[in-house]
Amino acid sequence: MEVVKNGGQEIEAPKNITIKGILGLLMANTDANGDGKKVISLGMGDPTAYSCFYTTSAAQEAVVDALRSAKFNGYSPTVGLPQTRKALAGYLSRDLPYKLAPDDVYVTAGCTQAIEIALSIITRPGANILLPRPGFPIYGLCAAFRHLEARYFDLLPGKGWQVDLSAVENLADHNTVAMVIINPGNPCGSVYTYQHLKEIAETAKRLGIVLIADEVYGHLAFGANPFVPMGVFGYLTPVLTLGSMSKRWLVPGWRLGWLVTNDPDGSLKSPKFVERLKKYCDICGGPATFIQAAVPAVIEGTQEAFFHKTINILKQNSYTCYQKIKEIHCISCPHKPEGSMALMVKLNVSLLKDISDDLDFCFKLAKEESVIILPGVAVGLKNWLRITFAVDPSALGEALERMKAFCQRHSS
Repeated sequence: MEVVKNGGQEIEAPKNITIKGILGLLMANTDANGDGKKVISLGMGDPTAYSCFYTTSAAQEAVVDALRSAKFNGYSPTVGLPQTRKALAGYLSRDLPYKLAPDDVYVTAGCTQAIEIALSIITRPGANILLPRPGFPIYGLCAAFRHLEARYFDLLPGKGWQVDLSAVENLADHNTVAMVIINPGNPCGSVYTYQHLKEIAETAKRLGIVLIADEVYGHLAFGANPFVPMGVFGYLTPVLTLGSMSKRWLVPGWRLGWLVTNDPDGSLKSPKFVERLKKYCDICGGPATFIQAAVPAVIEGTQEAFFHKTINILKQNSYTCYQKIKEIHCISCPHKPEGSMALMVKLNVSLLKDISDDLDFCFKLAKEESVIILPGVAVGLKNWLRITFAVDPSALGEALERMKAFCQRHSS
């Protein structure tokens, strides 16, 4: 923790790396040589800058109608509008062997706020949480702010980035309160099988801990494994499912997310737990009321063809990315992506003459080629790189060609 002075008092600031912080520094380092190359970012999971990733007109019209109705200019209940909770419960129940009730759904300002709420309500003095490595750094940052000890288990690149379950059991103790699973995988592009998810749930049951299932990339699966929500295994162990409309509907700026208690046996529905959850929602607030009001019409009006189009572009882009990486001698991809919008590649710095590590690689790539990719250290893996392929296909191809030229130029 870094110590910051404020009015003579010392305030601790976590040293955790953030994706936006790193990408901001990389962006500031682009085009320093003045050659006028257009900046291409393969670093951020926000595809909306490209016309091939625009949301459906049904979603836009639903928001406009809700706003023009003038019925949703006031505050909403802090847990979410009743009609929004009902619509999300119905939508999420489609893939479950049981029906969610509207009261199981809490509407949040994006998935990030759902993460904040989940970690805040499960923590207690001396508690720890198990987080995946590589993973999404907001979990570690949020845990640090709440004095919740983060313990990291590895994902295994040679096994499709599966969870190292033996490591999980070794890390856990009587103070472990939860374990985070991100599926489809960010940053790895993995999609777990039904069997592996069941094994994860059975492990959580043995350990007596809650599973936090980050499914912000839910349904964005284009490989051999279909997307299976962790809530399917709620009968084995309590599951807090976190998600949002950001990725599947391509509207990250709308900040419409959710936290769901997938718990058919009711251990997450005790009066004390529900009261704690509601009170924390009172602190946070939620998304804009008119955005919430549009959700039922967005879900009802979106055609499957829209989802298929997105999946097809991601599938083709992931294939392009995977094949092009094979042409770049200093990086390798251990597992072909099967979902989400990104993949991880291993960087062999011994093949480069003047690159010290992944951070150095990314800063020099940004400066020389105006291409932004995320250093693996930002997601927990030194000398790896995260490449986002949710961009226009032509931009992806050009960025990878520039990256190839950069590696050839720096080859030892």
